[in-house]
Amino acid sequence: MAGLKKLDVTATVTWLGWVESREATLRSEPLEAVEATLDGFPGEDHGGATRPSCSRVLALYPERGTTIRNTRQLSIVSAEELAEVADTLKLEELAPELIGASLVISGLPDFSRIPPGTRLQAPSGATITVDLENWPCNFPAKEIEDTHPGHGKGFKAAAMGKRGVTAWMEREGRIALGDTLTVFVPDQPAWAGA
Repeated sequence: MAGLKKLDVTATVTWLGWVESREATLRSEPLEAVEATLDGFPGEDHGGATRPSCSRVLALYPERGTTIRNTRQLSIVSAEELAEVADTLKLEELAPELIGASLVISGLPDFSRIPPGTRLQAPSGATITVDLENWPCNFPAKEIEDTHPGHGKGFKAAAMGKRGVTAWMEREGRIALGDTLTVFVPDQPAWAGA
């Protein structure tokens, strides 16, 4: 039995981005294509094989800054959910660079709830593995507020369940605008112990 099941649906890469330094700004710089490595997007501030633990994993690692595997190399959002967040914030559109997105994809409904372990594979063979839902925080709110005064404060509430996912590179390769991503989900029933 295969551990992953190929779905009949696909996603399309509609935007790619790269964050040089989170200390300077969370804003992503747009890209046409990227040669992704096992450490993520080369030179990207979220990249690397390891990272210091943060508030999202305090239950596991009470001491912040503990070195752990980096499963948060990429931030992926859906175009559809981004449009919903923009609508809630009463904005015509919400630019993905304001929320530090690495990829924007379209075509997958309820994308933020895609199962952990899902693979998204580009035509080059580059494969992204979904880690977890990316809960909204205040860092994008500050960027939104700087660009759209009066609209940033509502970001956390507007983006709950619609902030996309964090992910990591499982296989190196090229990812480009317009790429069709093949979707593979874990082939297992939901766990009854949850």
